[in-house]
Amino acid sequence: MWALRAAVRSGAWVSRVVRGRGAPRAAPSLPALPDRALAAFGPGGLKGPGGGGRGPRADGPSSRTGEEEEEPEDAEEKEEEEELLRRDPLLPAETQRVCLIHPEVKRGPRKQQLTGAEWQVAEAEALVHTLDGWSVVERMVVPTKTPDGKLIFGKGTLEHLTEKIRGSPEITAVFLNVERLATPTKKELEASWGVPVFDRFTVVLHIFRCNARTKEARLQVALAELPLLRSHLKSSTAHPDGQGRGSRYIMGSGESFMQVQQRLLKEKEMKIRKALERLRQKRRLLGRQRRRQEFPVIAVVGYTNCGKTTLIKALTGDDTVQPRDQLFATLDVTAHAGWLPSRMAVIYMDTIGFLSQLPHSLIDSFSATLEDVARSDLIVHVRDVTHPETELQKASVLSSLHGLRLPAPLLDSMLEVHNKTDLVPGYSPAEPQAVAVSALLGHGLPELKARLEDAIRRATGRQVLTLRVRLAGTQLSWLHREATVQDVDVIPEAGVADVTVVISKSAYGKFRKLFPE
Repeated sequence: MWALRAAVRSGAWVSRVVRGRGAPRAAPSLPALPDRALAAFGPGGLKGPGGGGRGPRADGPSSRTGEEEEEPEDAEEKEEEEELLRRDPLLPAETQRVCLIHPEVKRGPRKQQLTGAEWQVAEAEALVHTLDGWSVVERMVVPTKTPDGKLIFGKGTLEHLTEKIRGSPEITAVFLNVERLATPTKKELEASWGVPVFDRFTVVLHIFRCNARTKEARLQVALAELPLLRSHLKSSTAHPDGQGRGSRYIMGSGESFMQVQQRLLKEKEMKIRKALERLRQKRRLLGRQRRRQEFPVIAVVGYTNCGKTTLIKALTGDDTVQPRDQLFATLDVTAHAGWLPSRMAVIYMDTIGFLSQLPHSLIDSFSATLEDVARSDLIVHVRDVTHPETELQKASVLSSLHGLRLPAPLLDSMLEVHNKTDLVPGYSPAEPQAVAVSALLGHGLPELKARLEDAIRRATGRQVLTLRVRLAGTQLSWLHREATVQDVDVIPEAGVADVTVVISKSAYGKFRKLFPE
């Protein structure tokens, strides 16, 4: 079940040229990969071209044995995990008309060095528009000299903002574009302005919560929420309301209300981390199986909404992939099978998009998900060249990748892809090694596939060889199983065939050991 290359053997076309008997046949379309092999590629599964179930049955050693057998999920563990995922809403469900306020720091250590206020406001507005029924009705860039102050702005500026917001009945909420608001600050601003106030952390977290599909992604979001719950707890217990909170003890237990809540949050964190570790162990097991099968893995990364998923759909021909034009549409790392020009099967990993000023707890929570990037053979960095701040987006992505402490050879071999070039007439990359494409229209894909194949061969040590094999033995079937067979030239009078293959160094070593010349 796990041996994907068996499908290549059973479904792959081989041109057979018998000397003196005419030209080779035209190659039919590439076979789909079998649904039976899809589970070997991570919690999100592997998506084959055209979806599962259309591929041929896998021949050969296809059954799972020993450690490869997936254990059925314990009912008690499942119930516990579902309980961990029950949370109160972060944002109101009804339609909101938002006043977007961006505090601009003119000088000092908090001043943004790589970007300007205009781009930060545009990105914040895109976050708001990602929320169903939310719209921005007012935008304000407000200078501040006290970004670390309790109320962020000075007294005069705060009075002006209060007058503006309270005098605009169309405003139903304020999005203050700062990473985190302390709970006392949030409450005081809400009291002054008369509407709910949300920070960047809460908005991004809500988007993550809405877009998380797999259990692992949902647990990671739940883990990222814990700092928010702790800050709310500290705020509520700092102002006892006479209902058993503050320093009072609970039913003679010896614990105050705050101590009980802190203990419950600590227990919840431990349970979430335990559940995540179970899923990560399964991911590592599947990763080891994938590496044993020697399928090259290409990790596709980029700034959020740069077109990663659209590019993967174009490269794989997988109609089940449905890109969405919104931020953080992809939270779960998913694997998709594709073919390179040599007919070599590869796995494309679709990863979570990056964002500037992404809250640190979210980065920490999703760092394990990005372990798949570190284990890949090649990184493809997709850029949206239509974005006015595409260079700053590139810098943000590279900074995040370096923060993952990836191997230097992996970073050095990274392939840069400039996407959406159909919207920029006459576009030509300034970087000599970059590939210009339009994933939506298919422009530039042949060159990209050729570059991917060259990079994968160098990264994995694969080589194209022509090997002479005996037709009477098992050499040909072994090559079908362990390598990518490109062509077979049969010499019937000699009982042999010249087989052109793409083969890794380790597989070639096994071949020579099994079938010495």
